Amino acid sequence: MLRRLPRAGAAAPPWRLRPPPLAAAAARSVVTAVPLAHVEVGGCGDRLPLVLLHGLFGSHGNFQAVAKALVRRGSGKPDLVERLISVDISPISTAPVSEFSAYISAMKSVKIPDGLPRSVARQLADDQLRPVVQLPQLRQFLLTNLVEVEGRYIWRVNLEAISHHLADIMNFPAFRKSYPGPALFLGGSNSPYISSKDYPEIQRFFPKAEVQYIEGAGHIVHQDKFEEFITAVLNFLPPP
Repeated sequence: MLRRLPRAGAAAPPWRLRPPPLAAAAARSVVTAVPLAHVEVGGCGDRLPLVLLHGLFGSHGNFQAVAKALVRRGSGKPDLVERLISVDISPISTAPVSEFSAYISAMKSVKIPDGLPRSVARQLADDQLRPVVQLPQLRQFLLTNLVEVEGRYIWRVNLEAISHHLADIMNFPAFRKSYPGPALFLGGSNSPYISSKDYPEIQRFFPKAEVQYIEGAGHIVHQDKFEEFITAVLNFLPPP
């Protein structure tokens, strides 16, 4: 079930996780692009794509099921990138409500002996994360970052870099212009990341935005309420 609020908008901030050494940064005047890890699912060459961008601790594999469902059910919808959907994030600093710092500390403290089978290693990591990350679905999401490299289990995300730059990641970049197109801020009713206190900033940056909440969903909206999420996205896209 969706709870729709009056128009109000925001998008997830871009960030860089690993800055160059100071000497190199001082000598470098041009910021270079980072290769994009992505997967293309379905679609037609004569139509603009629907682009899904994952959040912190995510990967290009997180939205495979969502992407395939949107291709299957929304194949007749053109010009998809002419509008914006922000999933459970506002155009403000999220540091006051974020628990990512605690999650990072918990992930750093995980100890797994070398040579264990993957299933055993994941269960061991899950047990160690449980006191801090109490939601099972959130632990499973974090555990997608646990990978085996030459018999050792490590986190594929750069926890040190994320921890060092967490304040920047949680902030929203300064923009002088607003986004003129339609925007949907789609939040989970059980998540604190889109609050009524954020509506003025949403309206300022995204004057054509509307805010909706999916009942019973937390921060990982598409995982908690998959069908409701797909329905909300398809309803927001332009008609065929």
